[in-house]
Amino acid sequence: MIPGSRVSWPPPRSSSERPPRAGASARHLVALLRPGQWPKSLVALLPLLDPGLAGWGALGRAALAALAFVVASAVIYVANDIADRDRDRAHPVKRNRPIASGRVSLVTAGAVAAGLVVALVGIVGASPALWWPLLTYLVINVAYCAGLKHLPLVDLFAVASGFVLRLVQGYVVLHARPSAWLVLCVLSACLLLILGKRRHELGVADAAHRPSLAGYNQHFVDHLLVLTAAVTLVAYQQHVTAFGTAALLTVPCALFALFRYLQAVLVRADGGNPVAVLLHDRVMVANGVLWLLLLQGGVLYG
Repeated sequence: MIPGSRVSWPPPRSSSERPPRAGASARHLVALLRPGQWPKSLVALLPLLDPGLAGWGALGRAALAALAFVVASAVIYVANDIADRDRDRAHPVKRNRPIASGRVSLVTAGAVAAGLVVALVGIVGASPALWWPLLTYLVINVAYCAGLKHLPLVDLFAVASGFVLRLVQGYVVLHARPSAWLVLCVLSACLLLILGKRRHELGVADAAHRPSLAGYNQHFVDHLLVLTAAVTLVAYQQHVTAFGTAALLTVPCALFALFRYLQAVLVRADGGNPVAVLLHDRVMVANGVLWLLLLQGGVLYG
């Protein structure tokens, strides 16, 4: 030791060795539940656009259906991240997920999943027969995590079925049934969003991360995008026509939304996060507001 020098003990930590700030683990736990995906469950609120189902009581029941799907999807996300932690570490983006990055331990993740299951049982337990779409969703997604996600095309329909089941659950809790055209519209629209995500993944990942990508290429996906966009538009037009010819005034909003999403996917190569494309694109949001104004202004039911 050099005479006159002062040595502190223990030695000071470098900036990279500082302990995490308070609350960091809480943020990681929230990230584990993927709050950015929660808006998907708003599909369960679509029945409220039917004037025969509107009302505060209907809003409460539909909101409970949306909440139940938020909890159920969080269970699936945690289970999927636990199973895919090694594969996610090889992905340029998914390696930052809480489990893959090591910020949340397997024990903690398992405890979170168990707590979510308890909450779900509390919601469903009183009347399980009323929640058959939710239970079907859980079965399909367990099968998806177990192997369906590795099967090209099957993986698309497995994911899209979750949105259809959200829609059906919203109607079931209101003791009503959706039109076949609306079900087809939601299915094809969701297939469109998933295809946009697959197209993005073809450029940033490979079959080592998602084996089902071996069954796709950009040319094939582009054809499927055009096909599903056409089916979505026709199904929407057929659905709203049942409410009168004035409802056709909302079709341009649907057409513009399809154009804007295809532009994001094919021109900007920005289809990796469909929720972000729909909610963070100001033009898309403005179109959605106009769409809702037309619906609420009585055009759809005039």
